[in-house]
Amino acid sequence: MSEQINDFQPISSESEAGTPVEVWLTTADQQALFDRQASLLGFNHNTGDLPVIAINTEDCYQPIEGFGFSLTGGSAMLIAALPGAERQALLRELFLPEGDGIGVSCLRLSIGASDLSERCFSYDDMPDGQTDLELAQFDLNAGDTEVIPLLQGILALNPSLKIIATAWSAPRWMKTNQAFIGGKLKPEYYAVYAAYLVKYLQAMRERGIVIHAITPQNEPLNQKNEPSMVMEASEQVEFIKGHLGPALRDAGLADVELFCWDHNCDVPEYPLAVFADADARQYLNGSAWHLYGGDISVLSEMHQAYPDMKLYFTEQWVGSDGEFGGDLMWHVRHVLIGSLRNWSRAVLEWNLASDPFCGPHTPGGEARCVGALTIDGDEVMRNVAYYVIAHATKFVRPGSVRIHSSDPSDLPNVAFLTPAGAIVLIVLNDIAEQQAFAIQYQNKSALVTLPAKAVATYVWAA
Repeated sequence: MSEQINDFQPISSESEAGTPVEVWLTTADQQALFDRQASLLGFNHNTGDLPVIAINTEDCYQPIEGFGFSLTGGSAMLIAALPGAERQALLRELFLPEGDGIGVSCLRLSIGASDLSERCFSYDDMPDGQTDLELAQFDLNAGDTEVIPLLQGILALNPSLKIIATAWSAPRWMKTNQAFIGGKLKPEYYAVYAAYLVKYLQAMRERGIVIHAITPQNEPLNQKNEPSMVMEASEQVEFIKGHLGPALRDAGLADVELFCWDHNCDVPEYPLAVFADADARQYLNGSAWHLYGGDISVLSEMHQAYPDMKLYFTEQWVGSDGEFGGDLMWHVRHVLIGSLRNWSRAVLEWNLASDPFCGPHTPGGEARCVGALTIDGDEVMRNVAYYVIAHATKFVRPGSVRIHSSDPSDLPNVAFLTPAGAIVLIVLNDIAEQQAFAIQYQNKSALVTLPAKAVATYVWAA
C-alpha cells in the first residue's frame, strides 16, 4: 500500500466543494495494489450525463460481521516460523486497521486437520480396532501445534476477532470406512462426536480462544478430499437436532452459533432440507457457503425462504493456474460484491498463507491453493486474495450495515454505513475500458473515472 497520484480525476470544476472522498485502488495489471490515491474527490451539485451509483443510507439490509481468511495449520506453521519482529509486524498489518493495516476481523479454523495441514489427524486418534467412547485420549495438541499460540497472539492484538471453526472429518474410529478420506459418521457415534466437538470448544476456551460459530462438517458432499467426510442432509438434521444442538445447550455453549451446510451454491436443496426440520432449525443460526459450483444469487433465495437465518460466505480458493488480473476481477465480482449483495454477513477467502509450492498440504489434499500470502523463508508476498479482502475489511468494520446502492450495468458495487459514521462504496470495473460515473449522495454527485480492470473503495463521512 502506498500513496499515488490520483487516477480518479474529477470531471467538474466544482469538485472541490462538499465532502471529501478517499479512494483506494487495485488494478489487474498490479500498477496499483490497494493504494490510497493522493487526491480526494468531492461531492458537488453537478450530476453529469453519466451512469449513476446512488447511495441511500435510509435503505438498510444485513449487518456485517467480518472479513478474512482461514488460518490453516500450514498457514500457522509458515507465519510462526518468521523471525519475531517480522512476524509481529505482519500480524499488526493483517489484524489492525490503522496505518498500513487491513484489519482482518474474522478467521476460520479447522477442527482437527484440513487438507492444508501437513498430515491428517484428529484430536482423538486411536490404533486400528480401538475406540475411545469417553474421549479420554482427547488431545488439542495432536497436530497443527502452531495454531493456538499464533491465535493467542492475534487475539492480543484484536480481542474482538470472530472465529469460525469447522471439521473436515471425525476421528477415523467413528467412521464407516475407518479412514480420513470419505466415509460417513456411524450413527452409533453421533453422541460421542457431538461430545468431541463440545470438548474442542471447551479446550479452546481454556486457552483464551472463544469460538464464535461452528459448522458440523466442511463440504459434506465432498468425499475425495484428504481429510473429508460425507454427511447427507438427513444425517445432518439428525446429528444437529438429536445430538450437537442439545450437547451445546447442555454444556452451556448455546452462545456458539451453529451453521449448516458449508458447501457450494449448486445444492441449495441441502440447507433447505435442514432448515425445514423445525427441531433442527431451533439450534441453527444460519448456513455457510462456498462457490466452487452454482451461482451466488442462491444466497438471496435462501434469505427469502428463511430471513431469520444468517448467511456466511466461508471459503473460496485461488488456484496456482490462475493469474492476478482475472482472479481479482472474478473474486471481487462474485465472492466479495456478489455475496454481500446477496445478504452474506461475513466473507472469507480460503488459505491465509502458503509456501511458493502451495504447501503445506496433506498427501491427498489440494496441491494448487495459493495463499493470500506466499511466505518463502523470511520473505512475504501479498497475493490477490489479500487485496480482495483488504478492499472491504479495512473500512467495513464489524457492526457496519449494507445500505442501498443502485447497480448500473458494468459497474458491480456494494455500499455500507459503518459504526463510525462513514460510508464505504466498493466498485468494480471489469471491462477493458475505463469508465466514468457519478456517485450520488444526498442530491450531490462526485464524478470519477475508474480505470479498466480495476476495483476501488471510496470512503467518506456520512
